[in-house]
Amino acid sequence: MHGRPRKAPKPEDEAASAAKVQKLRALQTQFFSYHHNKIYTKEAVELSAKLLEINPESYTAWNYRKLAVEHYLNQPESNPDSVKSILDDELRVVENSLRQNFKSYGAWHHRKWVVSKGHSSIDHELRLLDKFQEADCRNFNAWNYRRFVAESMNRSEQDELKYTADMIYTNFSNYSAWHNRSVLLSTLLEKKAEGFLSKENVLLEEYEFIHQAIFTDPDDQSGWFYHLWLLDQTVKADSPLLVSSWPAHGSDVLLPADRSHNVSVFCPFTTLHSDSGLFPIVLYFNQSVEGVSSSTVTVESGFNKSEDLVWKPLSVSNSQAAQVWVAHLKFPTSELHSSVEVYGAQSEESIPFVSFDQLSMRNDPEPIASNWRAEALAKEIICFRELLSLMDCKIGKLTLARLLMAYDAMLFSCANKLVYSEEVLELYSDLMKLDPSHYQYYKDEHSLVLLQQVTSGRESLLKHCFHYTDSVSSTICSPICLRLNNLSLSRMYSIHTDVQRLEAMQLLSCLSLRNNKLRSFTALDPLRKLKSLRVLDISYNQIGEHSIDTTRYLCSSPLSHSVGSEWNKDETVIGDVALINYWEAFFIFKELNLNQLDIVGNAIADENFKSFLVKVLPTLKRLDGELLG
Repeated sequence: MHGRPRKAPKPEDEAASAAKVQKLRALQTQFFSYHHNKIYTKEAVELSAKLLEINPESYTAWNYRKLAVEHYLNQPESNPDSVKSILDDELRVVENSLRQNFKSYGAWHHRKWVVSKGHSSIDHELRLLDKFQEADCRNFNAWNYRRFVAESMNRSEQDELKYTADMIYTNFSNYSAWHNRSVLLSTLLEKKAEGFLSKENVLLEEYEFIHQAIFTDPDDQSGWFYHLWLLDQTVKADSPLLVSSWPAHGSDVLLPADRSHNVSVFCPFTTLHSDSGLFPIVLYFNQSVEGVSSSTVTVESGFNKSEDLVWKPLSVSNSQAAQVWVAHLKFPTSELHSSVEVYGAQSEESIPFVSFDQLSMRNDPEPIASNWRAEALAKEIICFRELLSLMDCKIGKLTLARLLMAYDAMLFSCANKLVYSEEVLELYSDLMKLDPSHYQYYKDEHSLVLLQQVTSGRESLLKHCFHYTDSVSSTICSPICLRLNNLSLSRMYSIHTDVQRLEAMQLLSCLSLRNNKLRSFTALDPLRKLKSLRVLDISYNQIGEHSIDTTRYLCSSPLSHSVGSEWNKDETVIGDVALINYWEAFFIFKELNLNQLDIVGNAIADENFKSFLVKVLPTLKRLDGELLG
């Protein structure tokens, strides 16, 4: 069992083990001889059975028996009785092996293969499973096999759901039964089976069910894992939702025609300088969606009609489904001063602005649809506050923190408000002291809440912002930068392996990703969608240290990643630099218009690579802090 220390073996146990090893080696030597020579005699097949009785994890022996079965089934004298006899012998061998180790993957897989032949009693399999699950009710191999058997005999999900309830009442600490219950409920809800049409009623009943387990034994983790699954089902939207947009609904966008007007000092988040006469409208959804167009999104503006906008998905895989969609609104510079209202308080000269208060999504779900979700979360919060008033429970504190954050996200997402963030921060601080073995996890969660707290409102965000200017970036008209210190984001997946979702930041002009353990240039794939990016710092990462980035794909080549779909065989050399050596960097940088780049501190950053970058990035003015001639 997990967490139990190993005991030193006794001398008599060591002697028995040595004898078993000697016998096993002798059997294996003879077995491999039969297998390699494709000998399927009765003696050879019986020897494989003896081997499997000693070592049920011998996958080669199970595969040999499959070959032997197929050999005998294909004999000319084969008949229904002989077929049944052969398959029954296989089931007996499996059963004997399972008695030695009833968690043997190979044995359960072989039994499934035999039963799939269609000559065995499914009812017998169900009775056998009952015996094995009496011996160990948490045997997940047996539960997996049970799902196969139930499907084979057309046993209803409702009957299996009742069975899981019986097993849970027998032992609340049955992880496998709880997991099987989540699988069955997911299927029944998806099929909208009778009695499972209302997700609300089903989940509320399950909350009552899980409370019995949690309050009976709060230290047992199996019920808590199921509660986490229920929480996920509660907050998960039934249909795609528009999470956010830029510009935000109801905001004003300043469009100064002259870059000398540094109005970003007054309105840092809604000021845009554009030489092209375009500015982006960005929609961000909670999941990938298709079909965003002028018929599904309405934007009202004095400059463009909604039907004139062309919506494009920002997907690094070039898919037509994406979480981020963008369209570009045209504004005629020559007409701005006469056609729109102006501000007079910030500057002596007029500054044109666009009122962006008419973004609407058609077919929005009714707000009342989420009322039951909020009520369910509110009840759970009360319930676990009561539990924590009675005892100091680590996993109870963690669950309460998750509930409070989910409740904030559900009720106050549109208002960018975090009502319970201080309480959540206090809970994670307590957990760091109570459970030091998981300190880093709690620290990361604590930091994520702090990050949400800082970015939840304009006032809190402005406290951490400053204007960034230098000789290179001055053309970007003093961009706003955000600096956050003392945050632990050390184990965030999105930073270590990919800069996912950054494609949504269409106005991002300066980005620092230094010291983030990035292992390859393909981790920067989303940056190709950022047409405004001018300053990039990827110094002191791990690019070039690993010949193969195992976090992304098995073989590093242009054909093994989504970027490789754009590989042009004619693009093999730029000047005297062979692209085959730097194909990853080529695909990323060729679409960027960078003025400043820092790559120092990466293994790949030698003189040859720097020469390559100068050729690929003709707009580059500064490399690793040095001005280029």
